[in-house]
Amino acid sequence: MKARLFFVGLGNMGQPMAANLCRAGHPLAVHDLDPTRASPLVDLGATWANTLQEGVAQADVVICSLPGPPQVESVLLGPEGLCQHLRAGMVLIDTSTSSVELAQRVDQATRAQEAHFLECPITNAIDGAREGKLSIFVGGDPTVFSRSLPILEVLGKKIFQVGPVGNAATVKLLTNLLWFVSAATIGEALMLGAKAGVPLPTVWEAIKASAGNSWVVEHDVPSIFAGHYDPSFSLALCVKDLQLVNQIARAQGFELTMGQHALAQFEAAAERYGPDAAELHVVKLLEERVGLLLRPPHGKAMEVDDGA
Repeated sequence: MKARLFFVGLGNMGQPMAANLCRAGHPLAVHDLDPTRASPLVDLGATWANTLQEGVAQADVVICSLPGPPQVESVLLGPEGLCQHLRAGMVLIDTSTSSVELAQRVDQATRAQEAHFLECPITNAIDGAREGKLSIFVGGDPTVFSRSLPILEVLGKKIFQVGPVGNAATVKLLTNLLWFVSAATIGEALMLGAKAGVPLPTVWEAIKASAGNSWVVEHDVPSIFAGHYDPSFSLALCVKDLQLVNQIARAQGFELTMGQHALAQFEAAAERYGPDAAELHVVKLLEERVGLLLRPPHGKAMEVDDGA
């Protein structure tokens, strides 16, 4: 019999993940601050839980997908948070990108209820969530991980057990460090080609055929060329993750040179365009500084706009 699940957080990542679990045959209850987000899932057979307590009461496993540490703190550890309602033997799986310290506190609160916690941050963007092809980094007890693997395999294709709680946050955030440093650097590389007069599609094809290629090159450059700058991930989330990964390094006793530089670039973009602007506005910031378009019409001089 499939485990009964309660899924909390139905945003860009959570909703397609919950849909895949529902399609896989799991009895599923869902909850979000915005009840309208549950409608597509209810159509698939999920049930709406009015409160966290109500959802936990009808589940064996609780799964969360939340924007960041403040939401994790509130939803999991608040006075009426999920950890208050867990029963002995239940499993709490958090797919949010959180901090090492907060993940460890959630683990302690879960243990106090004689329940189990798996820290499971995810990567590979909305497409990966929709297609069930996420990469998942898992921190927690190996036995609980093995028992929960059938659930995780619905969500992802590459699943890594990385040790105790806290390690998964470290691995997830170091991958985002590489992502955001690469995203900012891609803009500079394209600009070098544009300034030299090389057609930008040719520059992109050359990069993809070189040692400089990466998932970020293949995923993000089309968003730059389209001029929408990848609205699936906000500058606020970029800044949050870069702050967290810099905190990890400081706790380990060193400083991230590239991590601090990337944070400054994304903070500048967020100040210019607003925290809800798309991730690759860090490249638009470069376009404005240089005065040359990387989005259509490629390689043309531009007038500095009002940040819209």
